Amino acid sequence: MSMPVKPDRVFDRDREWGGLVRFATSSSPDVRLGIVSGRRRQGKTYLLDALAEEVGGFFFTATDATEIESLEGFGQAVAEHAGGGRYAFRDWGEALERLFAVVGDGLVVIDEFPYLSKASSVLPSELQRALDPRGSARRAGTRILLCGSAMSVMGRLLSGSAPLRGRASMELVVRPLGYQSSARFWGIDDPRLAVLVHSIVGGTPAYRREFVAGDAPDSLADFDSWVLRTVLNPQVPLFREARYLLAEEAEIRDVALYHAVLGAIAGGHTTRGGIANTIGRTSTDIGHPLSVLEDAQLITREADPFNRGKSTYRIAEPLIVFYEAVMRREWTRLERGNADAAWANSQATFRSQVVGPHFEGLCRDWAMSADAEVFGDLLGQVASATVNDPKDRCQIQIDVAVLGPEEAGTPRRILSLGEVKWDQTMTLGHVDKLRRARDLLSAKGYDTSETVLACYSGAGFDENLRGVGRAVGRRSSDSPMLVDLKDLYSQS
Repeated sequence: MSMPVKPDRVFDRDREWGGLVRFATSSSPDVRLGIVSGRRRQGKTYLLDALAEEVGGFFFTATDATEIESLEGFGQAVAEHAGGGRYAFRDWGEALERLFAVVGDGLVVIDEFPYLSKASSVLPSELQRALDPRGSARRAGTRILLCGSAMSVMGRLLSGSAPLRGRASMELVVRPLGYQSSARFWGIDDPRLAVLVHSIVGGTPAYRREFVAGDAPDSLADFDSWVLRTVLNPQVPLFREARYLLAEEAEIRDVALYHAVLGAIAGGHTTRGGIANTIGRTSTDIGHPLSVLEDAQLITREADPFNRGKSTYRIAEPLIVFYEAVMRREWTRLERGNADAAWANSQATFRSQVVGPHFEGLCRDWAMSADAEVFGDLLGQVASATVNDPKDRCQIQIDVAVLGPEEAGTPRRILSLGEVKWDQTMTLGHVDKLRRARDLLSAKGYDTSETVLACYSGAGFDENLRGVGRAVGRRSSDSPMLVDLKDLYSQS
């Protein structure tokens, strides 16, 4: 049997396609259930629909409906797959029994599964019974893919004492496109323009197609105009998308509180205490909102490798950062159609709270995917970090800390310490700061014998730094490594 080939219309997603094909074509009797999740707009439905078409599988997309309505729609879909007629099911046990008889040893894809499980809480248990050794799915040899965008719901399907726990042989999370793939998807060759666009829309494929109808900036000179005619245009779906991303999460009740938490993070208050102080709540008060936002994959928590117990929060969706930092404070102007004034008034905020932090994240992504030769060893962790300087009574911020794998009984190796600047020409002063941090970490017992000092810049390096620096890929124990925008977007 030849393996299904990914259709040309599916951009990138080679890893995801490979995993889905292996699942769909597996002959193992133990491969019966797969879980596919991911935030909305990432192309999950597009990908699974293409898979079902290639293998001749059954595909059903659920809607937010009652159990009776869902069963009716499901019956119509099963009948159509069977070649015609009409099926009217009394309950999900009967519906699944007929489905597996019709599909046989083929593939079943149920998209937006959380809608069905919300209307029919017994459905996961019915699937469990079908997947048991004597169940209808097992007897037929059917492989089942359940897909959903409600991350908190999908996460609970296989957790704790959930009926389907231990039944899945594949768990696939469809994430946004990487920043390099995203630039290709948008057709952008200019690295600086690519960073600016990615800082707003990230790697969400739907924002390129459905939400702006294919409108992409054709040059740096067109960027401001593109912002005005798309994301700041009330007539374009992208305008209210950040609000909808919160509203779609079932666990979110007090929307104002969640926006306040996200606004604090977007404003640079990234610790739990800093967030609480900014919105006038206690750390205990915001524990639940932070957990819900993490479960929904709208924020991430990153541990500081040099300060045990200290973590920072980051917003995972760039469009939400842009909304909280720029659009929310200018909402009155924007709704009145005065986008030009709103955008002109937001330039400094956009650079400092949106592009700057986003560029730092891209530099960490680049470091994480870099070949072992770049930093001299395999990577164990890449994160932002702080180094306490007791002499000057301050903290040194490290934007890109690269650590080697942890090995018991040996000091943790620091492979690299990096400083990032988006719109500032970097100088030898930035290297001196990194050297100071390296010396302090060495005194604390870290292995810094081969630490690479790295400068990441979106605006370039001055003459003195270029004179002592080195390009990526050239080894030197003393020279700082200079990483520019071309390096970030070069294909490894």
